[in-house]
Amino acid sequence: MVFIVNGGAWLVVGVLKGYGLSLVALLTIVAVTLVLFFLALRKFRKNRGAYAAEASSPESKRAGRIFNAVNAIQWSLVFVASVILILLRHPDWIIPSIILIVGIHFFPLAVALKVPRHYATGAALTLLAIIYPLYSSGGPKSPVGCLGAGIILWASAVAAIVRPA
Repeated sequence: MVFIVNGGAWLVVGVLKGYGLSLVALLTIVAVTLVLFFLALRKFRKNRGAYAAEASSPESKRAGRIFNAVNAIQWSLVFVASVILILLRHPDWIIPSIILIVGIHFFPLAVALKVPRHYATGAALTLLAIIYPLYSSGGPKSPVGCLGAGIILWASAVAAIVRPA
C-alpha cells in the first residue's frame, strides 16, 4: 500500500512539474491511487491471519529491524544529498538523487524481506535516475523522473496485488 501512495505522490509531482494544475490528470491519479489502495487493502484483509502469524517469527522480526535500518539510512541520505545539492547550487539534481537513493534501497530490502520483485523495482528506479536527466529534454528538471518513479512504484504494487511474494 506504501508503493501505491508513494507512486501516486510521485505522479502528482510529475504532473504539477510538467503540466501545471491539470485537474483531469490529478483526479485520475487520485482515482487510480484509491482503486489500487482498496484492492491492496482487500488482499491484506483476506490474508490478515497469515501476516499476523508470520510477523511473530524471529526471522520476520529480524527482517523488520533491517527494514527500519535501511529506511532510516535512506531518509538520512535523502536529507544529506538534498542539503549538499542546495549548497552546491544544483537543486535540480535533488529529484534524480532521491530516485537513485530510493532505487538503491530496494536491493537490501529484497534480500531482507525475501521479495525478489524488489530487485526489479530497485533496478528500474536506479536506471531511471541515471538515464532520464541525461536524455530527457528538460534534463534533471524534466517531469519524466517523477512520472517514471510513480509508474514504477504502481507497477510494483500491481505485481504484489496480482502475485504476492
